[in-house]
Amino acid sequence: MNKHKMITEKGNSRMLMLFGQLEKLNRESMLVDPEIARQITAKILHLIQTQEKTRKEIVSKGSSGMEVILATLENTQDLQSILNILYILNELLTVGGGRRIGVFVSKGGTGILLQLVISASKESPPSEEVMLQLHSVLAKVGPKDRKFGVKARLNGALNVTVNLLKQNLQNYKLLLPCLLVLQVYSSNTVNAVSLGKNGVVELMFKIIGPYSKKNTSLLKVSLDTLGALLKSKTNAQRAVVHVPVLLYIYQDWHRNDTRHRHILIRKGILGCLKNITNIKLGRKAFIDADGMRILYNTSTECLPVRTLDPLINTSSLIMRKCFPKNRLPLPTIKSVFHHQLLRVPAGGPVAQLYNQPLGMDDVVDESDNNEDAEAENDMENEVEEKDHHAGNDDIETDINKLRPKETHSRPFEELKIYERFFMELSEDFQVFNFDNPKKGVTATPAAPKSHRPIIVPTTQALPPKNPTECPHPAPVPALDLDTINITKDQDGCGDHTHSRPHPGAGLEQELVQGLERVALDGAGPQVGGGGGNKHKRQPPILAGGVAARLGGEGEEMLAEDWAEEEESSEEGVLHVPDTALLLPLHDPDLYVEMVKSTSSVPQFSEVAYPDYFGHVAPTSREHILERVYGVQRTKIFQDIERLIHPNDILDKVVYDLDIQSCPVVDGGESLKFNSQFESGNLRKAVQVRKFEYDLVLNSDINSNHYHQWFYFEVSGMRVGAPYRFNIINCEKSNSQFNYGMQVLMYSVQEAISGRPRWVRTGTDICYYKNHFSRSSIAAGGQKGKSYYTMTFSMTFNHKDDVCYFAYHYPYTYSTLKMHLQKLEALRTPQTYLREDVLCETLGGNSCPLLTITAMPESTSNDQICQFRNRPLVFLSSRVHPGETNASWVMKGTLEFLMGSSPLAHSLREAYIFKIVPMLNPDGVVNGNHRCSLSGEDLNRQWQNPSPELHPTIYHTKSLLQYLAAIQRAPLVFCDYHGHSRKKNVFMYGCSLKETVWETNISATSCELHEDLGYRTLPKILSQMAPAFSMASCSFVVERSKEATARVVVWREIGVQRSYTMESTLCGCDQGKYKGLQIGTRELEEMGAQFCVALLRLKRLTSPLKLRNNAHLLDVDSDLMETRCKVSSTPSTYLLEDEEASFMEEVDYSAESGDEPDNDPNTADPHDNHLSDSESNNHRDSLT
Repeated sequence: MNKHKMITEKGNSRMLMLFGQLEKLNRESMLVDPEIARQITAKILHLIQTQEKTRKEIVSKGSSGMEVILATLENTQDLQSILNILYILNELLTVGGGRRIGVFVSKGGTGILLQLVISASKESPPSEEVMLQLHSVLAKVGPKDRKFGVKARLNGALNVTVNLLKQNLQNYKLLLPCLLVLQVYSSNTVNAVSLGKNGVVELMFKIIGPYSKKNTSLLKVSLDTLGALLKSKTNAQRAVVHVPVLLYIYQDWHRNDTRHRHILIRKGILGCLKNITNIKLGRKAFIDADGMRILYNTSTECLPVRTLDPLINTSSLIMRKCFPKNRLPLPTIKSVFHHQLLRVPAGGPVAQLYNQPLGMDDVVDESDNNEDAEAENDMENEVEEKDHHAGNDDIETDINKLRPKETHSRPFEELKIYERFFMELSEDFQVFNFDNPKKGVTATPAAPKSHRPIIVPTTQALPPKNPTECPHPAPVPALDLDTINITKDQDGCGDHTHSRPHPGAGLEQELVQGLERVALDGAGPQVGGGGGNKHKRQPPILAGGVAARLGGEGEEMLAEDWAEEEESSEEGVLHVPDTALLLPLHDPDLYVEMVKSTSSVPQFSEVAYPDYFGHVAPTSREHILERVYGVQRTKIFQDIERLIHPNDILDKVVYDLDIQSCPVVDGGESLKFNSQFESGNLRKAVQVRKFEYDLVLNSDINSNHYHQWFYFEVSGMRVGAPYRFNIINCEKSNSQFNYGMQVLMYSVQEAISGRPRWVRTGTDICYYKNHFSRSSIAAGGQKGKSYYTMTFSMTFNHKDDVCYFAYHYPYTYSTLKMHLQKLEALRTPQTYLREDVLCETLGGNSCPLLTITAMPESTSNDQICQFRNRPLVFLSSRVHPGETNASWVMKGTLEFLMGSSPLAHSLREAYIFKIVPMLNPDGVVNGNHRCSLSGEDLNRQWQNPSPELHPTIYHTKSLLQYLAAIQRAPLVFCDYHGHSRKKNVFMYGCSLKETVWETNISATSCELHEDLGYRTLPKILSQMAPAFSMASCSFVVERSKEATARVVVWREIGVQRSYTMESTLCGCDQGKYKGLQIGTRELEEMGAQFCVALLRLKRLTSPLKLRNNAHLLDVDSDLMETRCKVSSTPSTYLLEDEEASFMEEVDYSAESGDEPDNDPNTADPHDNHLSDSESNNHRDSLT
């Protein structure tokens, strides 16, 4: 050991001596004999080759060794000395990684090497060994020097390398380092274009070739260099003619590389094809060269070998990119339905929509915009990253806009008309009968009767006599509900004086015991011609589906069978579970009455089974679906097969709202679809294969986009058949369907059997970009955009079933009206409940406004004063129709508020609640996802709502303005929403301080003074509500959200605790419900927990409690400390529906085994809404 130490010290001293001698020679300008320099550099090289510590010493901090070496290289003219130094640099930089190269670059080494390239090129002939060593060093240094390409171009080294390459195509030893340097040069866009003009692209095709066991390293580098050059569109155009050659070469390597030793070469060929097909000409050349079939066949052969996944991924990406762009199979992307507005703003979206020339709204865009290789990796990594950084630009930086307004925008005289909605603030109860309190409360206004016929869930319509007679189909017999008498069975089968179910009784048993038999009395349309003919009752009609069949063995009844049955029985019957036993707020009869008074643009005349029967939450928990490896790849390859094997495609339209006059009839080989009921959304269904269907959603009315919400009916299925459904016009770039969310299904057969419920279902669920081109008109002017496919597979368990599928648990406007009437029946004498009609919507539906609080105990002045001075809480929900989970949360809130528990009573005594449970009734009724009938997102109209176009927002804001004007602004404002791309339940709030923290603007401490009370309610919820996640909350104000309810109420009304509460559509990744999909039980629980949190907030902020429970208020300081710890957290830049930038990266191309240049660490480390499982998934790429 001591001997080794002595040798090392001796070596170090020798090295110092040698560097001293070399430095002395540099000062003497090399006037001495060059042999001395040769000897010194040779000795230094020997020490470096034999002693690792010597190499470390040269590049260590404080050492001048690197400067001496570079100075010698710059000054010497001796060939051998130059070679010795280049050998030294190669030894130094080969080991040690980026730190040593960083030292070299910082000392100006790159410039010296490039200058030496120029000098060496002037020799005649240039020294091959010098050029070899120079380019070897440059190949190591170049990737670490950001300005390498610019330096090389400016001093002329770029052309030297190209000329050297051209002159040494057969000199493989020199060719390899030159290609490595060329690859680095090409990473600079300007250099790549210059190299292309200099013929380098054509040069590369002289180097690459078919399968060979020789010079594989050279071929690999050549392909990587060519791939880098082809990232330039100009170079890609030059290479278009070589697409057949690349395909041939790829086939040859695929065929001969049977042991898969050269995967990187095969991947390099695909990389070149990928970059060429980024341009339109390249895609055409690929199709013309039969590239789709070639890559499809080779990829299929690679499927059994897991290590070949990178080849399958890239092949899949290329094929999908080259799949010819198609327009959606629709006559127009505008909604099927149109609502005529009384006033159409000239610059508004509706005017722009309908001023478009015919045929111009959905033009296939084959442009190359947004398709550069840097962006077109089809995994959205860069796109998501750009969106995320753009989020920081969206944060509001104007401090004046981050402060509440001190003046009111509307005169009080104008607001006085809203006084009638606040009778409780002036009510003296002098004429109130405390012995019969219900007489003193405003009753819910009776719904106006509608005399249009409504079709209720009973039995199936008769098929037409002659299916081929399409031009004049027989009208479907509809029953007018005003003439229907729904009666109970008289045979004693059911005892209808039920007591409440015993808590210990099982859910199934309760439902089975509660089965009722509902009969429909009344005559249908007359069958036959003459007046002497007998009136025969038509079979009662289900909402487009299949009934509780009266025929045997599940077969449909024919007309003759029905006539025979009519003679032996007075009425047809339908078994309906008595869900009222478990659903006190659901009544099928009342629901039908509510449907009659609901106005819809399509004039729906049917009632969907789930809305009629009701929904009982399942007792079992539904876990987040774990996706099977390879499923997305399989689905994509099935899509590609449509082009490869076109004869296998049926392309049969089985449902089409655009051609309602000619219903589709077949011989039972296809499924039947329907969506013509309240909240339904399905525009078209196309049978692609025997068990596969493409589904197209309808745009929001008066719009040409917003496709996400779906709700439709399916019947005519075969038991056990593997059906695949593809919703092909989704718009969002990602979805929780990629992270375990399932669609919802409601089976009528299950409901009749005593299980009336929506269940999560579907397997092989994927969400990915497809080949349907999205019009730039519908994409905000962006070109080159595509739609996305949400696909799932389904196997049905019951023959002749009717099943409904939905994006989330449906909650219709008629359901709300029914619930509100049932709530009135729950009111106790101690509860003050008033329902007003806030306004009428554009579609003629009323917007309810609820007032809930506790009745005063007496008419004494103290009691009345306490009653009037209770703080107000203002709640709203369902501004976005597709966010049905918001209504379920609101249902939980309303039921808790109207409950008889001590907590509910205390809450009513603590606050006056003003609630608008559905801000967008028209959107809900008509199956919209986002907009109202004005074609606009109502949650972007709060700054300046129009009373004609946005009446619900206008009048709701007016209520708040009135409260602010009388100094009674709400203590809490909360708008319930649903979130499609994040898990858990969380809140968005508004904070001046936290917004400024996320920006670079400077502000004094007095400007940032802010009460931290806005964080208290979310913190309370995080402690008590298992689905709530404080980590997902954000209190940053963005410019793009300045017209939302949350921000406007905070700024203009001055409500500090102004929130948007977002509920996931998927499930939870933390807490008690971690790994579970969210259901109606959890959503309603969240609504109730919100109420309890308000009660705790009241107790925390009560002056009396401040003295007794002062320690509880330390929560605010704790919140501040927590916030300070994560102050570097980036802004939750929200997307178009209160959504944070979604960083869960998905491999839209196929499987895992992603390309190494897609760094998984690009995801933001602070993006705390990602679960651990999702973090792992996006690193490995979802499959």
